[in-house]
Amino acid sequence: MEIIGYIAMLAVGGMLGLVGGGGGILTVPIMVYLFKTPAVLATCYSLFVVGISSLFGVWRYHQEKLVDYPTAINFALPSFIGTYLARRILMPKLPAEIFQLGEYSFSKEQLVMTVFALVMVGASVSMIRGSKDSDGSGSLEKNRWLLGVLGLFVGFVAGFVGAGGGFLIIPALVVLVGLPMGKAVGTSLLIISANSLFGFGGDILAANDMNWSFLVKTTGIALVGIFIGSYAARFVPASKLKPAFGWFVLLMGSYVMLKQLF
Repeated sequence: MEIIGYIAMLAVGGMLGLVGGGGGILTVPIMVYLFKTPAVLATCYSLFVVGISSLFGVWRYHQEKLVDYPTAINFALPSFIGTYLARRILMPKLPAEIFQLGEYSFSKEQLVMTVFALVMVGASVSMIRGSKDSDGSGSLEKNRWLLGVLGLFVGFVAGFVGAGGGFLIIPALVVLVGLPMGKAVGTSLLIISANSLFGFGGDILAANDMNWSFLVKTTGIALVGIFIGSYAARFVPASKLKPAFGWFVLLMGSYVMLKQLF
């Protein structure tokens, strides 16, 4: 199973390299089902993998001047607060057993994976439908507060499930700020990286069972995938690939949901 897991991590990096996002949504299921990592710890590992992978992905967009730094800062600062609330306040206070009905018990691990499955379904819908380019009507000054509120929400969701939230960030940057799609993707990667690494940094202070050897190995494999995906992106149009990947994520999210509830 571990070999399959490492191959899957290569695919996660490849997806990030190809379309600038999406691959991170599979990191938690890979950690849980293929590497047998507890769900809460898997969200912590995922934050590191997604954060480092996205940081490498940002470089390509930075070179092409496709990163809007003022917008990234405006979004990321409230997002940090949301991540902190989820990782350092909510997660530690959740009981190991959420509720019990007769012989049926719903645990904290199941709650995390159920919420994650809902996020996967939401991400898949966004990928399948795609995001239209900006019509130029949005602006940072006009929608600064709305963008900040969304940043707070995305940070909370990302902190709880260990995913970057690009499927929410990219449409927001296109609609609210008026960024063209390429710049929205590059800016989103920077936000995802900063938010994920911030969340992981908080976990380091509380975690005693961090397997650094495993974490470095899986992240390294994902980075190899990014370079492969970035090269392949020259020949494979992301507009064709992203909807197909969205259907795959939808199937995975449905499987995770059914597995947790039944």
